[in-house]
Amino acid sequence: MAGTHRRTAPAPSPAASTATGRDRYFDVLRAVALVRVVTYHTFEWPWLGYVFPSMGVMFALAGSLMARSLERPAPAVLRSRLRRLLVPVWLFGLVLGVAMLLHGWVPGPDVLLWVLPVGDPPGDAWGEQAWAVLWYLRAYLWFVLLSPLLLRLFRLAPLPVLVLSLMPVVVLETVSRVPDGRLGSALSDASVFLFCWLLGFAHRDGVLDRLRAPGALAVAAPLMAAGAWWAAGHPADGSYDLDDIPLAQALWSAGFVLLLLRFRPRFDGLVRHPAADRIVTVFNARAVTVYLWHEVALMAAVPLIDLMWEVPALERHLPLDSLWVQFGLAWVLIAVAVVSLGWVEDVAARRRPRLLP
Repeated sequence: MAGTHRRTAPAPSPAASTATGRDRYFDVLRAVALVRVVTYHTFEWPWLGYVFPSMGVMFALAGSLMARSLERPAPAVLRSRLRRLLVPVWLFGLVLGVAMLLHGWVPGPDVLLWVLPVGDPPGDAWGEQAWAVLWYLRAYLWFVLLSPLLLRLFRLAPLPVLVLSLMPVVVLETVSRVPDGRLGSALSDASVFLFCWLLGFAHRDGVLDRLRAPGALAVAAPLMAAGAWWAAGHPADGSYDLDDIPLAQALWSAGFVLLLLRFRPRFDGLVRHPAADRIVTVFNARAVTVYLWHEVALMAAVPLIDLMWEVPALERHLPLDSLWVQFGLAWVLIAVAVVSLGWVEDVAARRRPRLLP
C-alpha cells in the first residue's frame, strides 16, 4: 500500500497483567530483588548473585514496563519516568549532601550530576557507602532515555538485536579496555545489563512466549554455563562474586533472567494471603525509597548497635556482634524511611501522598 505504514503495537504477553493491571509475578520478583540487595550489602555473600541476580532482574522488569509505557507518545513517557526517578534522588541528594558538607565535603562543578545523574554524582569518602548505590539509577536513567530508539531497533529484528546486545560487554572485557572515570563506569554497567533490559522488551512483545520451553533452556543453559566458566577463570582478587566480574555477570544474568521471564507462574492467589500481599505492594510502591535509603540504614545501624552495647540487658541477651542484628535493625530503619520519606514517590508520580500505599 502506498504512503506511510503504521506498525501496530504488538500484543502484550498473555500473563503480562492481572485484572487490576498489575503483574503480581513481576511485583514478587521486584520485592525479592530488593530484599536480596539489602541482604548482599549486609553479609556480602558472593554466592547470592548466582542464586538470584537481582540487578539483572530489576533491569528486565523495568525494560518490560518501559516497553508498555512507550505505547503512549515517547516525550510524555520520558517526562513521567524522569520525574518519578529524579524527585526521590533530589531529596536523597539534599539530605546526604548536607551531611557530607558537615563532614567537610567541598563540592565542585560536577555537583550538577546530583540534578541529572547521567554520570555518577560526586561525594566524599564519608558518604561513599550511601551514594555508591546510585550507579543503578544512573544506568536506569540512560536506558530510559535510549528506550525509544532501542525499542524501535528491537522490533525491527528482535533476535539479532538480542544477540548483538551481548557484544559490547564481550568486547570491553576481552578485546578493548573499559575507559577510566565516569564514562567507563556508564559504558560498563550499560553493556552488562543491556541484554536484560531488552529481555524486558521481548517479554512485553510476546517474543519469549513464542520460544518453546526446550528452546529457552537450550539458550539459557549455555549462557549461564559460560558465565560460571568465565567467573571461575577470572576471579577478582580471589573472589568469584559476579558483581566484580562484569562479563560473568552479564552472561549469568542473561540466562537466569531469560528463564524467569519465560517460565512465569501466576501469583493471582497472593491476594488470599493479606500480609504477604501487603508487603509485596509496599515494596513495589516504595521500591526507589527502599533502594536509595537501604545503605544509609545499614550505616546508621552501626552507631545504634554501639549504643545497645551500653545497655546490660541487651548486651547479655542479644548477639550484638552478629551481622544479623545489623540486618534486622536496618530493616527497621528502612521501614522508618518508607513511612517518613516514601510519600515523595507519590508526589513524583502525581498521586495523593500516603504514608503507606
